[in-house]
Amino acid sequence: MKILFAASEAVPYVKSGGLGDVIGSLPPSLASEDCEVSCVLPLYDAVPQEVRERLTFITSVYVPVAWRSQYCGIFKLEENGVTWYFIDNEYYFRRGTLYGAYDDGERFSFFSRAVLTLIGTLGEKPDVIHCHDWQTALVPVYLRTVYANDPAYAGIKTVFTIHNIEYQGRFGRDIMENVLGLPFELFDNGVMRQDGDVNLLKSAIIFADKVTTVSPTYAEEIKTAAYGHGLESVLNREAYKVSGIINGIDMSVSPKNDTRIFKNYTDRSLKNKKANKDAVREFVNLPVRDDVPLIAMVTRLVKHKGMDLVCEVLDRLLDMDVQVVVLGSGDWQYEQFLSDKAWQYPTKLAVNIGFNADLAQKFYAAADIFLMPSQSEPCGLAQMIAMHYGTIPVVRETGGLRDTVIPYNKYTNEGLGFSFSQYDSNDMFNILCDAISLWNDDRTSWEKMMRRGMKYDFSWTRSAEKYTELYRELL
Repeated sequence: MKILFAASEAVPYVKSGGLGDVIGSLPPSLASEDCEVSCVLPLYDAVPQEVRERLTFITSVYVPVAWRSQYCGIFKLEENGVTWYFIDNEYYFRRGTLYGAYDDGERFSFFSRAVLTLIGTLGEKPDVIHCHDWQTALVPVYLRTVYANDPAYAGIKTVFTIHNIEYQGRFGRDIMENVLGLPFELFDNGVMRQDGDVNLLKSAIIFADKVTTVSPTYAEEIKTAAYGHGLESVLNREAYKVSGIINGIDMSVSPKNDTRIFKNYTDRSLKNKKANKDAVREFVNLPVRDDVPLIAMVTRLVKHKGMDLVCEVLDRLLDMDVQVVVLGSGDWQYEQFLSDKAWQYPTKLAVNIGFNADLAQKFYAAADIFLMPSQSEPCGLAQMIAMHYGTIPVVRETGGLRDTVIPYNKYTNEGLGFSFSQYDSNDMFNILCDAISLWNDDRTSWEKMMRRGMKYDFSWTRSAEKYTELYRELL
């Protein structure tokens, strides 16, 4: 099968968030599943010079953007079993940032048309185009409208993945003909209209052959008013083609070989994990104590990530014999609250405002407990990384957190972590106390759970197999 990915970012070329991690990992994993995989990305100015020097110029064409034609350079790079194509247009992609420009609708309309133009120009017709998030939502729209009667595109199927339904690509009605080059009829009949705006995410849900999300639970949650952000009725109407496939993590990086942590370890040498805990405590100026658990949070400091729950119970938690380390940035009120509490509890709480990838890995390796009480979480990678490093997660049962963290059962001594269902600070505090009690009272069961998490298969291989099954079903 020939699979063409269309996405707005990918590690290691350019990244702003979790989408970049997914596109950097999933295509190479699919390539090992006997798929012929290629991926199209914008050539932003943020793409490192080292990468640019390895690109091969293929050709240049002009891409229609409504009534205009815009230059499009096509560059190519073969890497990790994947052919990576980069779309060059400095007017659209030399912005100093990936997203947030006033003309994002036009920029990614151009990119979507460029993806389809590339297919016709190079004559390499894929079986499936797999699009990701609103920035490529117009690909299935254009394929089923502008290119509907073009034999060069006949038979191509589309898969559209929603990574976070909150980001929908919403614009005013006047964008239809003048920018997107599409008739007003598609807006007026409701196909591309939602709450008075052009909604690109809705358009992709309707026009794509299959719609996926990044976890099975999230696929069901977004069909409800609580999580659907206005698109729940559309998703219920199109439910026959909606499914969820959990993301993976790069398991080639592990506590056994990670150069960013203080001391490497395996599930057979957990005493070396303690060395990481001691080193992190010294690094953040907390007393080194063997008799208290270390709780870590690596997160955005926003309500969406459960920070309101944390703030409600933090004093009660710090009155216990525990230590807490936090790494992240976000809303100023949470940053200030945590900084004030760190001053109030200098021997129990250390707060690092900002983000540092190396320090994040050190926290994953050092902590006993990883707290992730998200209000919603389409998939989440942090909980899987924590378990891979032998750190027990305490999570809320939502989205990918529910799908990846199997709750601990004290009667059968099974499970990978602790979870609570209601978005409630008391529920979170109680289950956190259960985890602390197990750490204090039954270290043998605790270490067995650590080892189970370290051995569990969170790899992209499992996800790639499920996507391959989806493509085959579609074809």
